[in-house]
Amino acid sequence: MTTEEIRLNVEKALEEIRPFLQSDGGDISLLSIEDDKIVKVQLQGACVGCSVNQMTLKSGVELTIKKWAPQIEQVINIED
Repeated sequence: MTTEEIRLNVEKALEEIRPFLQSDGGDISLLSIEDDKIVKVQLQGACVGCSVNQMTLKSGVELTIKKWAPQIEQVINIED
């Protein structure tokens, strides 16, 4: 899979999970993909101060991204 295909698949994964985040007043942005295996995102809105945002990141966002792009090894939230 090319770097561009990985990026497109990660974007598709974020589009899949975004409605769930938005329903709770949050959102997510893709910041970068490093070495085709580490995805850096930024949680936004209500997700920033949410006490379960790390669980959301690992159990929701990371699993969804890995479903679309299995070569991704880690998803990291970058805070402001």
